[in-house]
Amino acid sequence: MTFRATLLTLYPEMFPGPLGHALAGKALASGLWALDALQIRDFALDRHRSVDDTPAGGGPGMVMRADVLARAIDAAAPPDDPRPRLLMTPRGRPLTQARVRDLAAGPGAIILCGRFEGVDERIVAARHLEEVCVGDVVLSGGEAAALLLLDACIRLIPGVMGKSESGTEESFSEGLLEYPQYTRPQTFEGAAIPDVLTSGDHAKIRAWRRAQAQAVTRERRPDLLGPGKEEPARRS
Repeated sequence: MTFRATLLTLYPEMFPGPLGHALAGKALASGLWALDALQIRDFALDRHRSVDDTPAGGGPGMVMRADVLARAIDAAAPPDDPRPRLLMTPRGRPLTQARVRDLAAGPGAIILCGRFEGVDERIVAARHLEEVCVGDVVLSGGEAAALLLLDACIRLIPGVMGKSESGTEESFSEGLLEYPQYTRPQTFEGAAIPDVLTSGDHAKIRAWRRAQAQAVTRERRPDLLGPGKEEPARRS
């Protein structure tokens, strides 16, 4: 099964963008995943190819029209398409590594990239869109968020990364941030690699990394541990 992403956007030229390079680009070229970027304006019916209109009730900006988006979604995803339909929006549920793993293990996704003041609320319910947020920030549009989401998914597709451990021993994989990493030279500007990492004692190395991950998480992201949360159990 090939992971297939279909992007609905006003700027299809933004794709694959950075996903056409490095590991993601190699995987795209080899067929481990596939990408289609559809121009939403192609589904507008008026001569101006209008995709937005003024907000009902007044207010600044413009809102993407439900009828145009419905035609675009229906063209991209027939009723029997099993892929989830995602809407990139700052009002969505926060994207988590657990959700990324689920998406990466599936057939792909239909991703709607919002613009302007957002989309007509009726399209969310009518086409069963899952609203996804990549951070507590507001972007110019959903394209950058979609690139982030896809990058997170693609790297977990079997065959994309060189070692399977790369997808498991990292931040959020066990509810903790990743432990500090070191490499040569042994000493850099007076700071040495911790002795335990060069000891050859793998049990001590695992224990040190676990303790470091817990300490970093407590300091930088205590929300991952509590309140009311216990530190994740040690992996055997």
